[in-house]
Amino acid sequence: MYRLSQYRRILKIPVSDHNAFFLWGPRKVGKTTLLRQNFPKAKWYDLLDSTLQTQLQIDPHRLTEEVVAQAFPLVVLDEVQKVPRLLDEVHWCLENTQTCFILCGSSARKLKRGAANLLGGRAWRYQMFPLTTTEIEQPDLHRILNHGLYPQHYHATQPDKFLQGYVLDYLREEIHDEARMRGVDTFNLFLETLASTHGQLINYANIGRQCGVSPGTVRGYFQILEDTLLGFTLPPWTGSTKHRLIETAKFYLCDPGLVRWLKGISKIQSKTEE
Repeated sequence: MYRLSQYRRILKIPVSDHNAFFLWGPRKVGKTTLLRQNFPKAKWYDLLDSTLQTQLQIDPHRLTEEVVAQAFPLVVLDEVQKVPRLLDEVHWCLENTQTCFILCGSSARKLKRGAANLLGGRAWRYQMFPLTTTEIEQPDLHRILNHGLYPQHYHATQPDKFLQGYVLDYLREEIHDEARMRGVDTFNLFLETLASTHGQLINYANIGRQCGVSPGTVRGYFQILEDTLLGFTLPPWTGSTKHRLIETAKFYLCDPGLVRWLKGISKIQSKTEE
């Protein structure tokens, strides 16, 4: 974490103004680092800890018992989507204690799919992205395009090793499993097609033909990437709130380094290197 703490993120969570917050963002953008920097005295529940995760899955009420007994001023639940039942306990604590909660995770998709308690609008929602040029002391466009803007990737001397692991082990496996899709090979082909058409007008039918699936399935793939905060759709601007063009939105992955790696470009050369 000490290597990543050199970046001072501009996102602020105003715990003095409210008592419940969701902080969402894709893996490795620095959510945990940000929270540990800003709230070092918070009571921390790291749900990537398999022992703790199992204990709270078996007995989620343990969270309430500890909050009531020790009156923690601030509690952070990291990777909260791992144990959705904890949200009922958080809801009760918000109604009956003075404890403030920050609920951090890489995807709300599992919570929504499992009909988890999303606190009925009580929690303020924040989203964290990869680094911005404001957060980098001396932004280097060539480095941004090759390394990407995930803090660890931007800092790395061998970014391709990190990008490869992120794509193969997270994008292609974990995201596929989380979405409960059939046909991992089809999803892999979709990712490659997405990279080649990145930032262009979306044509679901054409992408579907290239991947061998229906346009509806392609729409679902795009929705998965949005739900897991790995990309976003830019709707068309029409100049009118009453008229919208059809099939002319664009889609952008959240990180240029991922785009380069998915396209199979070994390195983007600067003019001085050409």
